[in-house]
Amino acid sequence: MRSYFRVRTRISAIHGACLLLLCLGLGGFASSAEAALPHHPSHEIHKEIEALEMQWRQAQLSNDVGAMDRLLADDYVGISANGTIETKPEALALRRAGTLHITTLDLNDLKVRIYGDTAVVTSRADLAGTNGSSDIGGRYRYTRVYNKRFGQWKIVSFEASRIPDSTDHDKH
Repeated sequence: MRSYFRVRTRISAIHGACLLLLCLGLGGFASSAEAALPHHPSHEIHKEIEALEMQWRQAQLSNDVGAMDRLLADDYVGISANGTIETKPEALALRRAGTLHITTLDLNDLKVRIYGDTAVVTSRADLAGTNGSSDIGGRYRYTRVYNKRFGQWKIVSFEASRIPDSTDHDKH
């Protein structure tokens, strides 16, 4: 006995639905059917992550350790442009001590990509500030990773790379 089965793809399902609508003369029904489809809140998630980036930026500028504590996941790991690894307790202690002082933090070329419960942000940051007596000002590229936990987005990872100044190229 032969058994046949049909493989339906998203495209064949769409074509079948369109054919059905045309056959039944329900062309006007299509717009209300589309409205009934599940809404993908990708745009809203992008806006939410962008808002969190701005909260993080403001917390850095005002040294708001409480906001940083709320935004960082307990298992956060950051990697600075010089390769230093930093955990959440270390990051907060550095800010509490006032060692890190950021006076300007301009973000641009910000891109957000969503992968389920994970969001990856890439951006460029123009920064002015000091870490102890060292000037950390310059242009950077960074990646920050958020993960949604118990309904809240938390920063789980960060890595920065310094963009060399054009004068740095002349030195080598």
